[in-house]
Amino acid sequence: MNFEEFKTMLNTELNYLSINLSDIKLEQFYTYMNLLIEWNKKINLTAIVEEKDIIIKHFLDSLTISKYINSNQKIMDIGTGAGFPGIPLKIFQENINMNLVDSLNKRITFLNEVVNKIELKNIVAIHSRAEDLAKIEEHREKYDIVVSRAVAKLNTLLEYMMPFIKVGGTCICMKGSNIEELEESKKAIEILGGKLEKVDEIVLPNTDIKRNNIIIKKIKNTPKEYPRKAGIPTKNPII
Repeated sequence: MNFEEFKTMLNTELNYLSINLSDIKLEQFYTYMNLLIEWNKKINLTAIVEEKDIIIKHFLDSLTISKYINSNQKIMDIGTGAGFPGIPLKIFQENINMNLVDSLNKRITFLNEVVNKIELKNIVAIHSRAEDLAKIEEHREKYDIVVSRAVAKLNTLLEYMMPFIKVGGTCICMKGSNIEELEESKKAIEILGGKLEKVDEIVLPNTDIKRNNIIIKKIKNTPKEYPRKAGIPTKNPII
């Protein structure tokens, strides 16, 4: 796919979200897509490898939460993998501070390559587990927004995310079509200092793919004992 074809396709899909991007930003997305395809031949970054699917299932999907992102906010993307949703959000809203967190160093190497090639500023890729990073003072309850896409069950995911969010900030959990786990996560939301604000139900354009973006406000400090040691939130989630 050449750039003009890519530009036409991405712009068509972005109309669904009422988003207009400059040619410079479109070029950044184009370079990102090609790097993703190239690197995925060497390391396992994504099962989504067709250009059209990358545009819809990665880029557009990531930008479905763009309406919650404002200039100059400090944002963390936990379990970012190949950079979703963090890098698309950073391209879209360049005046944010973005930290990408992943536990696999080979992914961090890829993310740094993308950041350098498309010349993004005020974005850092961090090699760490969320459970460990949240115990460090410079990160704990310092973020306006924490996002995560398809990382873990909701009650486990919240234990990773909520300790990073300042009181008054927002937790955005990007989930699939089935959110039955929301019911069993009510206790975790309360204990970790959150309050459910809304669930955005979305169908990606020209597909039957359903998404639910769960929006949680941070209304009080997360108790110091959370997150628990690495592995415990997965084995023994808050229920």
